Amino acid sequence: MRLIRRTSDRPADDAAATRRVLVADDDPSIATLVQVTLKDPRYEVVPARNGLDALKLFEKGGFDLVILDVMMPYVDGFETCERIRERSDVPIVMLTSRDGTDDIVHGFELGADEYITKPFKTAELIARVEAILRRVEGYKHRSAPAIVRVGELEIDEPRHRVVVRGKDVNLTPMEFELLYFLAANATQVFDRETLFREVWGYDYVGETNLVDVCVRRLREKIEVEPSKPKIILTVRGVGYKLAES
Repeated sequence: MRLIRRTSDRPADDAAATRRVLVADDDPSIATLVQVTLKDPRYEVVPARNGLDALKLFEKGGFDLVILDVMMPYVDGFETCERIRERSDVPIVMLTSRDGTDDIVHGFELGADEYITKPFKTAELIARVEAILRRVEGYKHRSAPAIVRVGELEIDEPRHRVVVRGKDVNLTPMEFELLYFLAANATQVFDRETLFREVWGYDYVGETNLVDVCVRRLREKIEVEPSKPKIILTVRGVGYKLAES
């Protein structure tokens, strides 16, 4: 099965440049752990003690990734995520001990791209950071079309625009990535392992339900009746696919 993937024309030397990572967590031990984990010439970690400090630092610009704890004083991670997303498409990772589905959905609603729960393994954090940066930088095949039309759905990749039944739909970066991949490979069925690898960019982690949550959010935005989807279909026992028409 040949998959359609996205890419960019980013030069190889630019791809090797140091990535600036803003890390906001009021727990000094977690903040230190993240800094030590990402202690690598490829990353420059800039710490923030809370959401307010993170917003002030972000205003200065130049960040390639933001990692936010949810429970912080003054301005919590959710509000920080929302305010950053209003002005930037920078990838945002929520780092928190709150792993309930409602919290994950809320994070996605505000524009988060990832959700990592505490306690976490350092290897997992590194893998996800590397994966999300690879995805954003577009290290994929160059066969993906700029505009994809499937039934009442139209996706304009260069403009990051989605139109459903003639109306613009506002999607988070992760929702856009998932919908684009399914649409570019319409009618093909994908299990969660494949979606994690091709869309999220890292190996499947069995205990997480990020794929299901993201599909749920997409259905609420593009389906006439989310409980009776006609665009993103569930193939029982396998995974998901986009309807041909």
